[in-house]
Amino acid sequence: MIILGMQLTSSIKLVLTILLCESIGIVSGLLAGVANNPWFEALQKPSWNPPGYLFGPVWTVLYLLMGISSWLIWKSLLPINMKRKALIYFSFQLFLNFCWSVFFFNFHSSLLALIDIVLMLVFISLTIFEFSKISKTAAWLLVPYLLWVSFATALNGTIWYLNL
Repeated sequence: MIILGMQLTSSIKLVLTILLCESIGIVSGLLAGVANNPWFEALQKPSWNPPGYLFGPVWTVLYLLMGISSWLIWKSLLPINMKRKALIYFSFQLFLNFCWSVFFFNFHSSLLALIDIVLMLVFISLTIFEFSKISKTAAWLLVPYLLWVSFATALNGTIWYLNL
């Protein structure tokens, strides 16, 4: 009976972490008015800019992986003081992730968004490093996110430069 309760608690934690990460993306996108944004459509973009329909599915998968990754850390049997730094870095990069769409699409500031995304890369890297001390799987689950945000940083920087 106790084991079943622990599994249920772990399952609830998994659902909560996935919902949190997915919600960050959904709310950020809704607040920023990402869909049908005339300002964004008017920007000069590089030839290697992906089509708009690609971003939704990619981010959905990345937020799912982030949720699973953070769940692996949260459910770890290590004492909270050994997980605290990793979870703080994760929370901060998630906050920066939320802010990026607002800076870019609401404030129409590709420069502010570029500063934000560079900081996001730093905190994703720190998160991966700290997660790797607790769970190699959790760390590896964040690698696609790091790669996508690296690409997005190059794209953001190029859009900023093309529209000076």
